[in-house]
Amino acid sequence: MKEDPPGKLGRGDVLAGVSVALILIPQSMAYAELAGLPPHHGLYAATLPLIAAAFLASSPYLQTGPVALTGLLTFGALVPLAPVGTAEFAALAALLALVVGVARIAVGFLKAGWVVYFMSHSMMKGFLSAAAILILSSQLPGALGSAAPVDEGVLQRAWFAVSNPSSWEWTAIGLSAFTIVTVVAGARIHPLVPGVLIAAVGGLAFSVLTGYDGRTVGTIPSGLPPFSVDLPWSRLPSLIVPGIVISVIGFAEGVSISRVFASEERQHWNADREFLSKGMANIVAGLTAGLPVGGSLSRTSVNRLAGARSRWSGLITGLAVLCFVPFASVLEPLPRSVLSGIVIAAIWKLIQPLDVLRLWTVSRPQALVGYVTFVATLVLSPKIDHAVLIGVALSAAVHLWRELTPRVTAERDGATLVVEPSGVLWFASAPAMEDLLFDRLAEEPDVTEVVIRCGGLGRIDLSGAYVLAETIEHAERAGLKMTLEDVPAHATALFRAVGVPMHGDGPPSGTGGPSAS
Repeated sequence: MKEDPPGKLGRGDVLAGVSVALILIPQSMAYAELAGLPPHHGLYAATLPLIAAAFLASSPYLQTGPVALTGLLTFGALVPLAPVGTAEFAALAALLALVVGVARIAVGFLKAGWVVYFMSHSMMKGFLSAAAILILSSQLPGALGSAAPVDEGVLQRAWFAVSNPSSWEWTAIGLSAFTIVTVVAGARIHPLVPGVLIAAVGGLAFSVLTGYDGRTVGTIPSGLPPFSVDLPWSRLPSLIVPGIVISVIGFAEGVSISRVFASEERQHWNADREFLSKGMANIVAGLTAGLPVGGSLSRTSVNRLAGARSRWSGLITGLAVLCFVPFASVLEPLPRSVLSGIVIAAIWKLIQPLDVLRLWTVSRPQALVGYVTFVATLVLSPKIDHAVLIGVALSAAVHLWRELTPRVTAERDGATLVVEPSGVLWFASAPAMEDLLFDRLAEEPDVTEVVIRCGGLGRIDLSGAYVLAETIEHAERAGLKMTLEDVPAHATALFRAVGVPMHGDGPPSGTGGPSAS
């Protein structure tokens, strides 16, 4: 069979788009509830935003829509501002989506997609593992059918539900267990097995046939997503910081899979265009009573396996969900424990405390970043955007500390001291390297020659070169011969410009630097 050319809408895109829509419908409702919103707001966020994103997307596979991590971040940002589940809470979620959208579009226009690399590996490991624990904890009351106090924190509500078996509803437990098993087993059989859809249909059928009287989805407004700019603009300042955090960390978490697929198929992947795409999706979500959206790892994988060949598969997904929305009232009897089970099944694999602990064996400073971020995420819940800021700041501090701390090893070879510095030689670290060198020379008073091997220096700036020139001048005044070997190619011209003698050069014509007197 002839394949559809990439970049054009083809049969594979239609099939893949509809397949993803069947999974997205129940998933979007589950993630809206995770964000503290009535489930139909998740459906709204799974329609027009996806259509808007398709026109600017770079990846042919990346699927947009409500996702678990963004849902948790949304919940944390809005809980201090309005009661959960109210119209005010929903309006704030839409406004937050606008903030996220504007932030992402700004990054895209400024071609600053590199901003995602501020999220260090260790910081993301700690944050994602703790966030997954919080997401799972937030779903335990629903999965157990427990009426946990709504004014408590996520972990407190989870503890209440687990420690009070008298509050459990056994039918809800059975439904959530059925959902988790169905979704996990379906994924293990084959990624295209629609476990989420099977679980949702099964739960819905059970509810209708048995007259289930537990907590269900409830009333779903009829009609298409509403368009409105009547938002609580006075609360905008409170949403700027969490909106920026969501715009970056939600992007970093969602697009990793599309980058992997692009590298596997030797395709170009453009971070700036993806920022524009996801930014436009969030702006549309904000104007149509949705919530912040991002890229989904699981749905992106399904989209690719189902035969997607272009970015238009996402448009088909949005159109399919949009066509379903007027008939979404059929889902009103769906038990909420099924939605809780869908979230738990999607998130449990991200709980990786052992991976966080193993950071200690790789790098202790980076382990500190991961551990602090992990603990801060749990302790500061639901304001986990603050934990992200702490993790980013600590990552930057560790990096700066390493940049300021050059390493110097030295070995004697007769009357010669062979010195091998490593790290970065720049204006802030050069004095520290000079001190380390002279401390070592003070321990070896009978040394007459010093050879500095520069192969371990990753970067050298002008100030670092000047300090090195002065160091050599000071050594020569003390009667020491000092030469440089293995100078990196990028630093050769710089050293010669400031008069640093290197192995094979003639006598220096002067340091070119400030006077040492």
